[in-house]
Amino acid sequence: MPCFRCGARQTDPARGASPWRRGVRADRQVLICPRCQHAHDGAAALDRCAACGSAALICRLGEIECRDCGHTREAAPADAAPGGLVPSGAQQADSGLSEEVAAALTRFFRRGPGS
Repeated sequence: MPCFRCGARQTDPARGASPWRRGVRADRQVLICPRCQHAHDGAAALDRCAACGSAALICRLGEIECRDCGHTREAAPADAAPGGLVPSGAQQADSGLSEEVAAALTRFFRRGPGS
């Protein structure tokens, strides 16, 4: 999943906690890259908990849950959420994803598994 602001994709993490931040926007789980967290207010565009106002929300199995107070609610159906969560730059960045995956699989299988 790319950063919802700039479209950057998460790479293999170094040891320790990931610098990427998860959040919920328009009832959908999104990621925010470290660069966008510093350039913009990381939580400004995220949904907030109706009970406590926190942006520490997670989306799972059709529910939105606040990690601060535990309040849960149903997420809007996928077809009811507003489109365009990912900026056009992110869509362009993802257009090459299938080619990158194909190239990685070709390299892997050329070497052979377990080699």
